[in-house]
Amino acid sequence: MFVHRIRVRYSECDQQGVMFVGHYMFYYDVALTELWRAHVCRYQDMVEKGDDMMVAESRLRYVRSARFDDHVDIEIPIHHLGTTSVITRPVFRVGGQIITEGEVRHVFIDPAANSKKPIPDYVRTALSTIE
Repeated sequence: MFVHRIRVRYSECDQQGVMFVGHYMFYYDVALTELWRAHVCRYQDMVEKGDDMMVAESRLRYVRSARFDDHVDIEIPIHHLGTTSVITRPVFRVGGQIITEGEVRHVFIDPAANSKKPIPDYVRTALSTIE
């Protein structure tokens, strides 16, 4: 299971003293980039090979809030590898307790044509090894 930790910064908190809701997808994106770096390749290397992906759908459910200086652990399990898309089910935890969870679907594209394409074999192989 891939987990990336981020500490909540003061500037990411709203007037109620909790992390602003918009930052959860930003944190997810940072964690996904680190997953890619650890298991697939540098994201830019993938793009230079003519492969890219974009978010097609996202959903998050908020259980409780993260606060300034909390360590947020973001787990990104690979739920499904389709023909052209990958679905992850991120889980955000603080102190081992779930604070947010959801589902994100990315579709692979040819960046030059901006059209869907199958998941590249090297990506599929790398992602299928993540438990």
